[in-house]
Amino acid sequence: MAHQFKYPIFATLLKWFALSCLIGVLAGAASAAFLLALDAVTQWRGQYRWLIWLLPVAGFAVAWLYRRFGAGSDAGINLLINETRVPTKTIPLRMAPLVLFGTLASHLFGASVGREGTAVQMGSALSDQLSKLFKVSDHTRTVIITAGMAAGFASVFGTPVAGAIWGIEVVAIGGMAASALLPCLLSAVVAHFVTLGLGAHHMHYAAGAMPALGWLPLLLVAVAGVAFGLAARAFSGAIRGFSSLFKRWVSNSLLRPVIGGVAIVIFAMTVSSADRYLGLGLPVLQQAFSGQVAPQDFLVKLVMTAWSIASGFKGGEVTPLFFVGATLGHVLAPLLQLPPPFLAAVGLAAVFAGASNTPLASTIIAIELFGFDIAAYAAVGCAVSYLVSGRHGIYAAQRLLYPKPG
Repeated sequence: MAHQFKYPIFATLLKWFALSCLIGVLAGAASAAFLLALDAVTQWRGQYRWLIWLLPVAGFAVAWLYRRFGAGSDAGINLLINETRVPTKTIPLRMAPLVLFGTLASHLFGASVGREGTAVQMGSALSDQLSKLFKVSDHTRTVIITAGMAAGFASVFGTPVAGAIWGIEVVAIGGMAASALLPCLLSAVVAHFVTLGLGAHHMHYAAGAMPALGWLPLLLVAVAGVAFGLAARAFSGAIRGFSSLFKRWVSNSLLRPVIGGVAIVIFAMTVSSADRYLGLGLPVLQQAFSGQVAPQDFLVKLVMTAWSIASGFKGGEVTPLFFVGATLGHVLAPLLQLPPPFLAAVGLAAVFAGASNTPLASTIIAIELFGFDIAAYAAVGCAVSYLVSGRHGIYAAQRLLYPKPG
């Protein structure tokens, strides 16, 4: 009598392989288009400095578009995190073009914002359409959204492993890590190579010579980690404080980016070094590894980005956090007798770890960007920063699985 053998595990693997590849292609293609467009608008802003005068108008236009067509999309990454926790309805596809246009407008006219929020939102909004198309279960849909987040993050920074871990770590859902790891990793890797294949590129940094592994440099990095954690705490607190200020004094949400934009224009017109802090700030970020930065760079960028995001401009926080961490590390290095490029590399990862409550993903970011030799130092810096940064991070919807000081 013939026996029929069934291998459900292979069917499951095949399903997730196919879904992950689709998610990776969607997120990777969207990130490539976004990064290429972002390069173009950044060049235009540098070429035509008068564009900064139109920032309040651009802010009003984006706010009006979100009010008219957004229908909940304005919550951004917090909406994605909430959907992974309590799935309710498909993430609106309009989130992708809205955040793409809003971010490009922010960068073209000079707001101090990042880019990961755009890639993550586009990746998840596009990926979640597969949930509706294939009518999947709530658990499968949760993993698809998380994989879309991972793919967006990975493709915009060129860090596929960190992107996969970040997607899981940021949503902080107990018990889902094992089932989400493979889809997130596959999606992130595919998205990374699709983005590169379509002509987008990523910034590269060099951490330079690193101190030999020992208790003293580890202790010094831990001391720096306290400063990185305090910077992360200040960044998250500044966003909350400015947001509360706007909501209290400006009831009309359409006027908030107008007022915020006017303040940025005044700053840009009265401070000779203001261009250092507009947009992503990549030239200054590079200087943290290869040149000299000003002692106030990290603080000015922190305030400018918190103000821009709180007043309603779209983009993200991660690249500005990299800026804050790298420039702060560069400034602290002589005081701790550590190489500035090395401590800039640790700071880049550690401030992000504290502000996003993702120390593991941040450690892996450092390894992917700077090599495995930085692993122990990055782990210490990120862990200390995470502990010092307090309970509240840049994602209001995030729920920590375990209590944290402060």
